[in-house]
This record gives sequence, C-alpha cells and structure tokens, in this order.
Amino acid sequence: MSWILKVKETFQAAHYLKGYKGKCEKIHGHSFSVEVHIGAIELNSIGIGYDFKDIKKKLSDILPDHTLLNDIYTFNPTAENLSKHFFQELKKHYPVKAVTVWESKDASATYSED
Repeated sequence: MSWILKVKETFQAAHYLKGYKGKCEKIHGHSFSVEVHIGAIELNSIGIGYDFKDIKKKLSDILPDHTLLNDIYTFNPTAENLSKHFFQELKKHYPVKAVTVWESKDASATYSED
C-alpha cells in the first residue's frame, strides 16, 4: 500500500526562450504553478506520510518568485527544464514521484524518473 501526496504552489516570474523563433523568444511573464507528487509508503502514528506544511515550505524555498529566470539559471528556462530542476532539488529531501510546472491554466510539463 502506498500514497501519493500532492502539494501545489505558485510563483510569478519572467523568462525568454533562447533559440526559439516566435513570440516566446522575447521576455514575457507567467503566473507559474508547480505541483509536486511525493510517495509515502508508511504513515506515522497519527496517519501522516509527510507534513504538507513542511513540503510547502521546502517548495517555496526553491521557487524563484519575481525574478527573470534567465538571470538565475544556466539552462534554458522552459517548463520542461524547470520541472526537472525542481524535481532534482526536492528529491534531496523527499521521495518525489513527479513535478509539474504549469505556465498557464492549460499548458504544463511534467518530469518524473519512472
């Protein structure tokens, strides 16, 4: 038996896509949402796998709110690359199953190692 815990946070940031031909090659901003899936095999004595509060704090700590993403990352800050980066950062602390980065309400990229 196992559980998947889900936490979602948002952040505001700007970026531009290097090497892209079209509107997104110019600087523009998004209200990003990041959804994290964490696996839990066991629950503690009160029935909790991992404390949502702790997961949200760790996620908030790594999200680059109100920044130009191109200035802080060496990689091209696409939704795909951001989801992988956040996955790798959170994996240092939790058994992460997947991370989804939403650039808008209907466009996202999910990274997992499965």
